[in-house]
Amino acid sequence: MKLPDYKEARTRDIREYKTVEFKFDNKIKNKYKGMKFHLKTYGCQMNEHDSENIKALLVSLGFEEVEDYEKADLVLLNTCSIRENAHNKAFGMLGRLKHLKMEKKDLIIGLCGCMAQEASVVEEILRDYKFVNFVFGTHNMYQLPNIIDEAIKTNTQQIEVLSREADLVEGLPVIRTNNYKAFVNIIYGCNKFCTYCIVPYTRGRERSRRREDIIKEVKELVSDGYKEVTLLGQNVNAYGKDLYDDYNLANLLEDIANLGIPRIRFTTSHPWDFTDSMIDVIAKYPNVMPSIHLPVQSGSSRILKLMGRRYTRESYLELFNKIKSTIPCVTVSTDIIVGFPGESEDDFLETLSLAEYCKYDNAFTFVFSEREGTPACKLKDDTPLKEKEERLQRLNEVVNKYFLENNKKLVGKVLPVLVEGVSEKKDMYYGYSDTNKLINFKSDKEVLIGSIVNVLILEAKTWSLDGELDG
Repeated sequence: MKLPDYKEARTRDIREYKTVEFKFDNKIKNKYKGMKFHLKTYGCQMNEHDSENIKALLVSLGFEEVEDYEKADLVLLNTCSIRENAHNKAFGMLGRLKHLKMEKKDLIIGLCGCMAQEASVVEEILRDYKFVNFVFGTHNMYQLPNIIDEAIKTNTQQIEVLSREADLVEGLPVIRTNNYKAFVNIIYGCNKFCTYCIVPYTRGRERSRRREDIIKEVKELVSDGYKEVTLLGQNVNAYGKDLYDDYNLANLLEDIANLGIPRIRFTTSHPWDFTDSMIDVIAKYPNVMPSIHLPVQSGSSRILKLMGRRYTRESYLELFNKIKSTIPCVTVSTDIIVGFPGESEDDFLETLSLAEYCKYDNAFTFVFSEREGTPACKLKDDTPLKEKEERLQRLNEVVNKYFLENNKKLVGKVLPVLVEGVSEKKDMYYGYSDTNKLINFKSDKEVLIGSIVNVLILEAKTWSLDGELDG
């Protein structure tokens, strides 16, 4: 049994890690053929991509996926710990599974992902959720087949959570959920230690994949007909810092752009590491999408310092203006936290004024969510929740206004859209533009799913656009 330890997770001593090739234990390959699994995923795109690997590992064991968890022999929750809401949802699901296990005594239940890296979560499972068969963390996903096999064979609870990051494992099998768009990990972990954020403890320090491994993966995706890749990392802008002296995200973007894949995106960016060379590469290559997620978190320099963000309001706006002036037709989205401990009304007004200035195309806005073990937990917080929620509502009124205003500017224009499927409206297709706008459109003729087509925009809504196939 290996339990998570925050003290060990905080350690950032310099030590080398290796890149190793994944090897499946053939003794357990297809051992559970005929059994069914249900995988529930919470959280970010990194978690979504982890689930693509987890599915492939389960299929290698012989399991078959089912949509209805009540029909599964194994239910696995891939969890998120970034906000309390996701945390509560996962435990709510465990409560439902407890009742199901009373009816299905042989039901196997597992929990993995970021919540598994939290000591308090594992302690709670050991104390109150003894029916959970196994738990593993973000650093040893590759051990999933053997962990499950051991849990079933011994009928004992398996807790296998590494507190420190392990070697990078290449060659994990993957079952992608989309035939046209793919996630590609380029860097794991984060070294920023923002005072509110649990990610550095749950995902470890920054570790970049070798460029040749990334380029090989993208080449295979191009060969398989994929139209879009999203390069993933907790802080993609830090790519290469730990591995190379003269190769960074700008270089990687350029190399991947030259492979010829139609669309390249990347997320998530930290403003601190966003370089001029990155801006230049995005502006230079038409297949690097002009859509940038640039989390600001607060418009107050005082609050940004308390958050440990390492930039000021002024330096953020300087970067924002450089992006807007250099990259044609670029759209910028952001993350904003309201009600951070110590945030005054004046601090909040600075956030509102920044949102008014930047006129974001999209924004993910949240009330501050305290995460156990982070420095922000120790800060004095005397703002009532009701006041925080009122601030969030005021902020959302501002950002929503600009979502609609920006979309209205696109009416009458023709945009390239990667078609992803048929809309819920049945008579319309849907997809995303190069600037990541959701577009529903009509067509008198059949449109190939996975193709990139031109759409004339006819109507603007706050979160989407309507149009018709052009030509």
